[in-house]
Amino acid sequence: MALRAIPTALTAVSMVISVLLLGIAVKTLPIGTAYAVWTGIGSVGTVLLGIWLLGDAATAPRLLCISMIVAGIAGLKATA
Repeated sequence: MALRAIPTALTAVSMVISVLLLGIAVKTLPIGTAYAVWTGIGSVGTVLLGIWLLGDAATAPRLLCISMIVAGIAGLKATA
């Protein structure tokens, strides 16, 4: 039981920090851009953790799609 409490607590703390950082970002970025960047980082991070920790396939099409998400995030931030 104790082993599950640690990951749960870390997840909850990470979620709170993430929302707080989104709130800070919204002070200088338009809400649409900030939210798109926030969700994009979460999506890319989830895919990369799946590849790294869970053995998900790291095929060329998947990596290309990840790179397009990153390029979109960078483009939104650059034009904000």
